[in-house]
Amino acid sequence: MKGLGELIFINKKLNVMKYRIILLFILLVYLISCKSENLPQDETIDNSIIENSDTSLRTGYRFSSYGIEYDAGVDYWVNVGKEISKKYSNSSPASIWIVGVLRDNGTYLNFPVEPQDTLIKYSDSDYNEEILNQFDKNGFKIWLQVEPGNASVEELIPLVLNKYKHHPCVIGFGVDVEWYKSVDEPDGEPVADALAQSWLGLIHSVNPDYKLFLKHWLIEKMPPTKRDNIVFIDDSQMFNSMEQMVSEFEDWGKQFAPAKVGFQFGYPYDKKWWSDFDDPMKTISKEILDRIPNTQGLYWVDFTLFDVFPPKKQ
Repeated sequence: MKGLGELIFINKKLNVMKYRIILLFILLVYLISCKSENLPQDETIDNSIIENSDTSLRTGYRFSSYGIEYDAGVDYWVNVGKEISKKYSNSSPASIWIVGVLRDNGTYLNFPVEPQDTLIKYSDSDYNEEILNQFDKNGFKIWLQVEPGNASVEELIPLVLNKYKHHPCVIGFGVDVEWYKSVDEPDGEPVADALAQSWLGLIHSVNPDYKLFLKHWLIEKMPPTKRDNIVFIDDSQMFNSMEQMVSEFEDWGKQFAPAKVGFQFGYPYDKKWWSDFDDPMKTISKEILDRIPNTQGLYWVDFTLFDVFPPKKQ
């Protein structure tokens, strides 16, 4: 009987251990389940932040009324933007669309407006409305840029953005700092932090999602420390090689990181080396993207756009 009692005792002990193991297993499954439920929520939040921050690349061209031989028509501007964008993954067709060009001591807007500043001249007809409608339909990202001269940027911002804020393609307002309080040569006064902030305040009063871009080739013309909600665009030219150009662009990218930067290239002077490439836009862009990770915008200049992307013969 003693041996049987021992067996019963051992059996009871084994049962207790078995129940404990089962309970531990249930508890472990529960904890894993709770952790799994939390992980997707965190990941969803992170992905939402990434998607809403608009990390997509913007690729296209710069447009001005004086940079082209003739207006190739709405279809051309849409098609060439889409053609450029297809060269890259995660890219939106885009343009730096110049609506205000330097004229005399101020600027000339290519749409009707009633300015208070006498240095702001304007057209009797709207050059932009039709093309912006097409940019809306084709998912473009459009910067509306001015060359202010001595005209009031504080007045130009609401004049331009309120005129075209109904277009979803519009992403913000750009100032070519080369022509900020400069009319005789592309020099421009430096933009202080406080001034950039005041311009952003005017931009955000129209749409809080809009951004400001500032363009020059000299770092010292940019705000010393102000970075948020600004894209810094380098339009330097007159290089002897792609390596020389990208090396200078790399310094620009590092200076303003982690802020987004963009680049204009394809100038006539540089054609002596980029014309050797089978696909100049893609070749140059790849080098820029490989070396400057905070690049957001790549824009071929209109001065040679017809050379690289010729309009179809009518």
